Amino acid sequence: MSVPNGRANGSAADVGASDHAPELTPVLAVPESSTLRFLLDQVKKICADLEVPFDPRVIEWRVTNTSKNGKARGQVIPYADQRAYTDRLNQLFTPAGWTRKYRVHTSANFERSKDQKTVAKVFVTCELSINGLGAHSATGEEWADDENAGTAAEAQAFKRSCACFGLGRYLYYFEGIWVDLDDRKRPKTVPHLPPWATPDGWRSGVRPLSDSRSGSSSSNSAKPAYSQQTPPADQEKNSTLVRQIEAMAEPVGKAIYRGLLRTIARAWNPGQIQETAVLEKVLGHLQAAERGIRRLDAALHITGPEALGSVLQSLRIASLDKVDNLETLKKIVLEMERTASKRTP
Repeated sequence: MSVPNGRANGSAADVGASDHAPELTPVLAVPESSTLRFLLDQVKKICADLEVPFDPRVIEWRVTNTSKNGKARGQVIPYADQRAYTDRLNQLFTPAGWTRKYRVHTSANFERSKDQKTVAKVFVTCELSINGLGAHSATGEEWADDENAGTAAEAQAFKRSCACFGLGRYLYYFEGIWVDLDDRKRPKTVPHLPPWATPDGWRSGVRPLSDSRSGSSSSNSAKPAYSQQTPPADQEKNSTLVRQIEAMAEPVGKAIYRGLLRTIARAWNPGQIQETAVLEKVLGHLQAAERGIRRLDAALHITGPEALGSVLQSLRIASLDKVDNLETLKKIVLEMERTASKRTP
């Protein structure tokens, strides 16, 4: 809500001079030259308040993966409902001190890996504006055949835009924690939050291990900030899968190897992946990439490298070394095989 800039049959000066005009105190005042430092201190204080973890009583746990070996076990991660985010914003800025805008988009169809169905996606962009701090936007997505697709994508976009300001960002330091599940695949018990994930612990200076502010340097091979060990029954299988994935690095090339790890598992190396299902998925995609490269080599043997250059140019790809996903590789292979078939007697 903004202050009126005039009135009927009058001017802005008339409004400002009125004895009845309300006196508004903004969250952050416009700085004078002598108060710039004070403003910066205000911003830092507000950002620090945004980063404080939510009250543990509003934290819920979601099952993300399950183990098929032995008794029912699953990996759970903590999350907070949208209301926890809006409550914090209202507490710090009042409902008049912030706003959000949503834009909804639909996409072309994608192949969903879990059931191989081709389904469209709903994308929602949320722009979160906080008076005196600025604005950030983020996108959420959900499969269009989900009856709650819009609501889920909206919540995801809103939370991600909040994380740009530091609100709820600490939840990104968690990874799956293994717990026992009941017959409805719900956690029988929920894990205890570490001290850095509580308001008191955070305010006392405790931070997750992978947080650079704690003094530890981050690296691509760093361990997750908070996770539990994979169930023993899966450890041997996972170790085998990791070795098989690592062996694929040379046959498929660095770009595809890193690209598939990043897009499928959000990992830099397979040793960071704890879920057996994700390891199997990564390996399957790498094996598909290797088959594609073998087909490409066979076509190259017939056409020569000039044909490959023409195909890459038509697809606006600078080099084969830049290809980091299966979809692009598939286009290249099909074009090369089509060219090779024309040259085969």
